[in-house]
Amino acid sequence: MSVERVTVTPAAEKLLRKLQEQHGPLMFHQSGGCCDGSAPMCFPRGDFKIGQEDVFLGTIVDTPFYISGPQFEYWKHTHLTVDVVPGRGSGFSVEAPEGVRFLIRSRVFEDAEYHALQQAGPPLRGLQH
Repeated sequence: MSVERVTVTPAAEKLLRKLQEQHGPLMFHQSGGCCDGSAPMCFPRGDFKIGQEDVFLGTIVDTPFYISGPQFEYWKHTHLTVDVVPGRGSGFSVEAPEGVRFLIRSRVFEDAEYHALQQAGPPLRGLQH
């Protein structure tokens, strides 16, 4: 059983493709900060320094998605879905000028999914793109 840790809604995929046309290759980083630091931030690839403790969760729409190591420890049992909603966040994420913001929707992995992830071993850490 192959289990993805992160996926994207159709609306977020459409926006991401538009942003890729405007900015080129992109990347996501999910920190565990307060306020907008809790939202997934989308940057031109290379504009955010990935640390050795950041966890690579996967790729959505040709865009790598990372989460801070401490935040991953809280969320390792959850599947993350990147979505988009109206409203402008106050961060530096590239979607801000569009009048929308990315957000995370989550659900707890089913037992079989979590077992498959455990069998696959820990996710990669550090820069993977």
